[in-house]
Amino acid sequence: MPFTYAVALTGSIATGKSTVAGIFSSLGVKIIDADSISHIVLQEQSVQIEALFGSSVIAENKVNRKALGAIVFSDDGARKKLEALLHPLIYMRIENMAKVLDKQKKPYLVDIPLFYETNRYPIDKVLVVSTTLALQRSRLMQREGFSDEEAQKRIDTQMSIAQKVKKASYVIDNSGTLTALEHACKRVKEEIEKDFR
Repeated sequence: MPFTYAVALTGSIATGKSTVAGIFSSLGVKIIDADSISHIVLQEQSVQIEALFGSSVIAENKVNRKALGAIVFSDDGARKKLEALLHPLIYMRIENMAKVLDKQKKPYLVDIPLFYETNRYPIDKVLVVSTTLALQRSRLMQREGFSDEEAQKRIDTQMSIAQKVKKASYVIDNSGTLTALEHACKRVKEEIEKDFR
């Protein structure tokens, strides 16, 4: 069965999952990155996406993620249509990669931003990266150039961090310094290795 040695890495938008994944990778842990896979699948499905959302989301034969995001983050029905198209294809790729990594009999991370929201992956152990709502908003505003309202809208499309933390097997708080985050990652890596022995 795939995902035997998997730990889902999740959080919410702008909590620092990518930074945590990078630290774990530097510690020798293999990572399956659902976001990278979804970007590839998104471009592969550009014809279907244009059929669903119109030519305004296509620029130079590629999906314009910002234009598509403006539609799907303000319209629940549109978001569900996009997810229905992409999620099965993304899942299949991740499952195939997991089968390969399971053969190594070592824990690995599957970085899935919407792990709890999609409820699609049969992974028992979950690592949640948390931070404060204020930090999430300011990171989104800096990183994406969003207004406070746009940032909050993106955050509101996902389950709250507090709910995710309650369900988690492991939690890393990313509200402090990078050094503190690195220490937390090392501690959790040791916990994970102990749990898979």
